[in-house]
Amino acid sequence: MAYAEIVAPPAEPLALSDLKAHLRLEGEEEDAVLARLIKAARQHLEQETGLCLITRRWRLYLDRWPGPCLIQISKGPVQTLEAMTVYDAAGAPQELDSSLYALDKGGRLEGPSPGGGPLEIDFTAGFGLTGDDVPEPLRQAMLLHAGQLYEYRGQVPLALAVAAVPAGYDRLVGPWRRVKL
Repeated sequence: MAYAEIVAPPAEPLALSDLKAHLRLEGEEEDAVLARLIKAARQHLEQETGLCLITRRWRLYLDRWPGPCLIQISKGPVQTLEAMTVYDAAGAPQELDSSLYALDKGGRLEGPSPGGGPLEIDFTAGFGLTGDDVPEPLRQAMLLHAGQLYEYRGQVPLALAVAAVPAGYDRLVGPWRRVKL
């Protein structure tokens, strides 16, 4: 099971002006740095929670249809099922009738097993097209994280800096984390 982002987000959920106000910065000298930090904070949050903050299209690749006709899509919130393609033994694609499949907001896809081999599922996931559609606790978590990345840039190796989150971050993001049983 692998995911590929088909379309990049059209915008970031956090405006540059919001981060600048949070950091009490004026001027444009740091804008490029701040934009990269916003993107890093979003990517970290999305990876940690399985959420897509800004709505965009994804593709899920599966080796075959798993189990008893149920697939759990772990990117969310899932908005729509766009297309499903199964490949036969010769590698020829066959488009599946998506009306035969039910997709709930929890990302569970149910329907008849198409048989065959590898499967591609295209879907749209996210809260909306702008930062205003993203829940405020998640935007606040991004502000805290991007602010910390800005404050400690150069003092911590980048690989460790992105994973180090500020106090309060976990409480803001906690309700959105998926719990694995």
